[in-house]
Amino acid sequence: MEIGLHKVQDTTMSTYNSPLLLGAALSLIAAALHFSCIFWGADGFRFLGAGEPIVSMSAAGHWYPPVVAFAIGAVLTTWALYAFSGAGVIRPLPLLRAALIGITAIYLLRAVAFPLLKPAFPDNSPTFWFVTSAICLVFGLTHLLGLLQVWKRI
Repeated sequence: MEIGLHKVQDTTMSTYNSPLLLGAALSLIAAALHFSCIFWGADGFRFLGAGEPIVSMSAAGHWYPPVVAFAIGAVLTTWALYAFSGAGVIRPLPLLRAALIGITAIYLLRAVAFPLLKPAFPDNSPTFWFVTSAICLVFGLTHLLGLLQVWKRI
């Protein structure tokens, strides 16, 4: 934008990479859902489509479900931080390019590899696999678009 003879740089959100901002927000939402299961308990795990063994363990007060929910939430939060870094919102994090490649690849692989994962989690419903695979596909494609846009900068 011009003011008189001086140029003033527009410092709005347009300076950030929108797909990676969206990817960060999506990862944070997914992390929050996983963290909520720690407090919500069996009903939270059931609502999010966990298999009956996890729901039963949570209802019985077993340590395993909340620890797994916390671990997944922590990973997703870390992924959000890397997406924010790639978007230019926070300073560049270590191994930024490699991390964004890995995050994108994991989301996309999770989206398409569910037939290979299903036998390891036989109690998860077909709806769970369809919905979570679609979510991972959207997350992965969002990260991929952002990554391609910032490739030369990171």
